[in-house]
Amino acid sequence: MNYHNTASIRAKGIVRTLSQQEELPLLRDHLLRLDRTSRHDRFHGFMDDNFIERYAEKCANDGTVIIAYIEDGVVRGAAELHPPEQSPDALPEIAFSVESSARRKGVGSILFRKLIAEACAKGYRSLRITTGAQNEAMRALANKFGAHLTFRYGESTGNIDLAKQNQPEVASSAMTTTIEAARAITSFNRAYWGMLMRMYGLGRTA
Repeated sequence: MNYHNTASIRAKGIVRTLSQQEELPLLRDHLLRLDRTSRHDRFHGFMDDNFIERYAEKCANDGTVIIAYIEDGVVRGAAELHPPEQSPDALPEIAFSVESSARRKGVGSILFRKLIAEACAKGYRSLRITTGAQNEAMRALANKFGAHLTFRYGESTGNIDLAKQNQPEVASSAMTTTIEAARAITSFNRAYWGMLMRMYGLGRTA
């Protein structure tokens, strides 16, 4: 499903939630492709490949929801919703990353809306966002969705009150996300059973 008719986006990919285990390599490879500046902004200075690989693996096992922007089967942007259990103050935290090739297309806004819809569906009341102090694009995006960021220890951090979000838009986004998830599962099952049939010679021959 293309998002060419969604507000301001000019990208040609799809946006959907990744399955935590099976699609771990898609998130990992996306994070490893981030350029040096993007890595620094996303991980607050931690840029080692081994760190990123461990981080992606942790996301696959701790209940983090990953909403991805995908072009031709490759994740070019990701929004992360980390469960409150992972936070010392029991507040769910969100994070975003978009590769340079997918920027200035509205991808960040789409991911933000989808993530807020997911958070509302889970019953969260507030979200925390933290980004590098020099990441002006992410700070502007966070402000657009109501976050009031403050500077501290080289980072910008703030909260988003979900009660103040546009509820009709969130509801519509949540419905779209559910439909996309169902379609993704159907496609995966179809491909899986097709592979098994071919392996055992049960497929139709030309």
